[in-house]
Amino acid sequence: MKISGFSFVRNGEKLYYPTVEAIKSILPICDEFVVAVGKGDEDDNTRELIAAIDDPKLRIIDTVWEEKYCKRGMINSYQTDIAMKACSGDWLFYVQADEVVHEKYLPVIKARCEELLNDEKVEGLLFNYTHFWGDYEHYHTGHGWYPWEIRIVRNLPNIHSYQSAQSFRWFDHYDNPRQETGTRKLNVAKVDAYIYHYGWVRPPHLMRNKCKALDSVHWGKGKAEQHYAKVPEYFDYGPLDRLGRFTGRHPAVMQEMIARFDWQDKLQYSGKPNPGRLPHKHEKLGIRLLSMLEKVTGPIGTFKNYHLLRR
Repeated sequence: MKISGFSFVRNGEKLYYPTVEAIKSILPICDEFVVAVGKGDEDDNTRELIAAIDDPKLRIIDTVWEEKYCKRGMINSYQTDIAMKACSGDWLFYVQADEVVHEKYLPVIKARCEELLNDEKVEGLLFNYTHFWGDYEHYHTGHGWYPWEIRIVRNLPNIHSYQSAQSFRWFDHYDNPRQETGTRKLNVAKVDAYIYHYGWVRPPHLMRNKCKALDSVHWGKGKAEQHYAKVPEYFDYGPLDRLGRFTGRHPAVMQEMIARFDWQDKLQYSGKPNPGRLPHKHEKLGIRLLSMLEKVTGPIGTFKNYHLLRR
């Protein structure tokens, strides 16, 4: 059995992505790791940082992001596919540049891949998620944050990154990652492991920059520039006491990054949300009520891009 890891990134360093940590977190169980690195800004050293991992299993594919694909997040899926289709493993393990796997899960993941290797009905593996917010001690427990997602798929030519690279699908014919016909959901099995998502943990001014970069690939650069000209310099995470409190231990590869945490004074740990900004989704009354209901019923209306098999 061979496992290939893969990812994509652009301007990861300047936007405070734990890119190196993401790669290192799954590298021990990978026979190879392919990462598509988009040409970044002159003041970004993401490629150099990845190359400095200096592991023979690691391969970098240099890419250029074309503006015409920067709409509805499709560039993310195209870049994901570039890395994925260069992999040679039986199983393909995807980590985004802000996703990290705790080392305690690696034996579990590898064993699950071995267990299901010859079960051809299983096209992918479904992971649990913890979405951190603001700092390394708070995470989302409410509605609107996907509790599970596909992160390992079989190496099959019809499987492609889907929509804005959140998930994967089978394509009977492939035109673009958001096509509305000729696709179906993958048949997946669960793996008892978590993905730690750090995409919303960074200094507030860099969180604003990250949001701008993300919106640029969904709206187009021009529209994003116009919008963010009116947005405050610092991202307001809101009161953190409305979130869950993380009491576990973060992955070993994250310890150095966590030690650099120095924006406590710019966070709000309690009180009411700032009335001068639009509320975050989890602060809205309707979402808060739905989140309370989901603690009894389980997720309601959550994005579910898979068919779960009993395995």
